[in-house]
Amino acid sequence: MEDTIYDLMEQAQDLPGGAAKLALLEEAVRLADTSGLKELAYEIRGEIVDCAIFNGYPLKSLIAFSWQLGQFDQNPEEYDADELLWNYKWILGKVCSFSNISKTQIEDLAEDMRRRYAEYGYNERPYYYYKFRIAMDMGELDEARRYLDTFRLVERDSMSDCEACEQSQMVRFYYLTGEDEQALAVAKPILSGRMKCAEVPHVTLSQVLLPLYRQGEVDQAKDNHRKGYRLIRDDRDFLKTIAEHIEYLAIADPIQGIEVVERHLHMALDYESGLEQMYFYATMVSLLQKLDTSGEKRLIRLPASLEWGKEDRTLTEIIAYFRPLAESAAVDFDRRNGNTFYSDWIGKIVQTA
Repeated sequence: MEDTIYDLMEQAQDLPGGAAKLALLEEAVRLADTSGLKELAYEIRGEIVDCAIFNGYPLKSLIAFSWQLGQFDQNPEEYDADELLWNYKWILGKVCSFSNISKTQIEDLAEDMRRRYAEYGYNERPYYYYKFRIAMDMGELDEARRYLDTFRLVERDSMSDCEACEQSQMVRFYYLTGEDEQALAVAKPILSGRMKCAEVPHVTLSQVLLPLYRQGEVDQAKDNHRKGYRLIRDDRDFLKTIAEHIEYLAIADPIQGIEVVERHLHMALDYESGLEQMYFYATMVSLLQKLDTSGEKRLIRLPASLEWGKEDRTLTEIIAYFRPLAESAAVDFDRRNGNTFYSDWIGKIVQTA
């Protein structure tokens, strides 16, 4: 059985990140579980966490990591604590994406990570940094501002995220608060190329588009859209970033935005994260409403996987189908978060479309 498991793992290593690779790893871990090979099952789940978190399958990563955490606590001497602690940050970065995970559960996870980091001698910069990110995900921007001020005062250690990632999240904060000048100022070292990593400037470029556009830098916004979209258009991990490009195009170039919607709607339909899916549907509706002004029957191509879309549909019908999906998701997240942040955001972009 072990030979079969290792063969599956080798096949997975030869594949790019995505559904096919995850399928092989999931079969390998099923066989390891069935055979009682716990250490091997732990190793495979680590590969699942890595593959899933960066290829648009956050739920699979959460499930695999939860199993690892339980196994680690039973036999901590058998496993690499640093790897587990590093991956814990990835989980906190995605956990708010599911409205059925309660605020208390999320807070408990953050405190558990804090305790574990202290136990292994690491400082609290990652804790405060992820509390900052969680507050943004929950639409608690005043709280996020407090954590922003806090995490920056704690010195970096080996468990801190890279400077580019932290800088990009600060850009995101000012993007969310509408502080355009501050967002662009903080983005400068990223836009200049001085700060970069595997996901930066990818996730940053989408968040300077509207600030640039509103500041009258229309050509620069257009250039950054082209550059940024090329970086992410073939990667399902960036659905929310793609949605931010659509939000910009709804204002700057709705006709071009149709191409982006058509290219990525199939991805949104089966996306595991409700938060990213909601972003996509909301910005898509905003864009379609901008186009649907004349009353003419204008069609866009819908994915074959959408049964409802097999008939020709007008923009009005498509809006009426997807807008309630975005709005109901916003209500679910707002109920979990204890505010009206996402409902207000959807209402705003739909009204200004």
